[in-house]
Amino acid sequence: MSNGTQYKTVNPASGQTTAEYDTVTDEQLEEALVKAEAGFAAWRAMPIEDRAEIVTHVAELFKNRADDLAAIATQEMGKPLAESRGEAEFCADIFGYYADQGPALAADQPIKSTIEGKAVIQSRPIGALLGIMPWNYPFYQVARFAAPNLMLGNVILLKHAESVPQCALAIQDIMREAGVPEGVYQNIFASHDQIERVIGDPRIQGVSLTGSERAGAKVAEIAGRNLKKVVLELGGSDPFVVLDTDNVAESAQLAFDTRIENTGQACNSNKRIIVSGEIYDDFVAEMVRLTSELEPADPAAERPKTYGPMSSRAAAEKLDQQVKTAVEEGATLHVGGELSSGPEAFFSPAVLTDVAEGTQAYKEELFGPVIVVYRVESDEEALALANDTPFGLGGSVHSTDPKRAEAIAQLLEVGMSAVNAPSAETAEMPFGGVKRSGYGRELGPLGMDEFVNKRLLFIAGPEAEAEDAGEHPATAAQA
Repeated sequence: MSNGTQYKTVNPASGQTTAEYDTVTDEQLEEALVKAEAGFAAWRAMPIEDRAEIVTHVAELFKNRADDLAAIATQEMGKPLAESRGEAEFCADIFGYYADQGPALAADQPIKSTIEGKAVIQSRPIGALLGIMPWNYPFYQVARFAAPNLMLGNVILLKHAESVPQCALAIQDIMREAGVPEGVYQNIFASHDQIERVIGDPRIQGVSLTGSERAGAKVAEIAGRNLKKVVLELGGSDPFVVLDTDNVAESAQLAFDTRIENTGQACNSNKRIIVSGEIYDDFVAEMVRLTSELEPADPAAERPKTYGPMSSRAAAEKLDQQVKTAVEEGATLHVGGELSSGPEAFFSPAVLTDVAEGTQAYKEELFGPVIVVYRVESDEEALALANDTPFGLGGSVHSTDPKRAEAIAQLLEVGMSAVNAPSAETAEMPFGGVKRSGYGRELGPLGMDEFVNKRLLFIAGPEAEAEDAGEHPATAAQA
């Protein structure tokens, strides 16, 4: 029997529910696991070049359907329409990258040996994987997990966030139409209890989760008990360090655009903007000016100088409480920070300063459109503040002197460090963090290096060694 309705589309711009879906029954979930096991046997046996053709079709469909996909994401989680379209197009780039580069990335790698024979490291699939994905980038998060693993020959069960079921179904339709065989990619509307059982199922070989620290700890605990490989991409409180600038307005605009993207709901958003005292006052004033220009609007309208809703009413209410607590603990709220009356999920972008060490806002991730600016008086103070966080996803350092910025960027305790750019986000650039931001990497060459059997193949004897060198064994024996 069904576990009841958990998956539903609630438009955060209106608060109206437009679609509801039941969770799968235990029988349906077992059927999915059976199909995954059978699908893996056939998919892994397919030459990687043939898998690449199918993954190329996936990329083409993401590109061709970008407008339709964008409309779904905007309705389900409130992302501005242009950003939703860009996300779908980025997915096309990711699938295209792995279709093109995957065969080379997974090719056998010869290694030198001190014993006679041929040795290579092989990249082999490990089986069925469970992906647990979030709502904030409902297509991109799936793409960066699915693309490299489909190329490797793994198969996927995908449990998406309960608030974006139509995005999940749209991805499933793309996979089916692209020719991904039955059982190789399956969307499952599973309950939390069911997911716990799936992680422990011996047919599942690994789990990838993008989400909260709490969810990551829970999944890692269950996976650890069952000796399963896990990749975790969790929270972030990325520093955006401005040491100096020739143009305060330009630097502030870059920091502002980065922070407001996706209504501030990005794991690697610049949640702590650290600015040199020489330019701090002008920088904050510019941030306040930019933020004051924004007005609420339907995210589908594509109007300039507007902001859309957060992903849900609950998310907006949580952020509202965090900002109120920050002010109670001594922070200065310069502008914004107003929660709409509901049921919609609008929260006006805010600028906070004077967030003191030890306060809640100093330690927590503010997952929404809140710009927090800190003042520092030296490079050493900037570095110390940048690293004073339990998170370690990304960070960036900005200066007219690239070497000065790089000196600090080299010492950031993060998984992704950038100089004079907020980040480097392309299909070929690895993504992931350290500390409480999780572990493991997605995208780029490292994306194919997680859920893989790095198998050693050793063939003893001079014949194998000669063949590897391109010589005929008889010729080698005569030499």
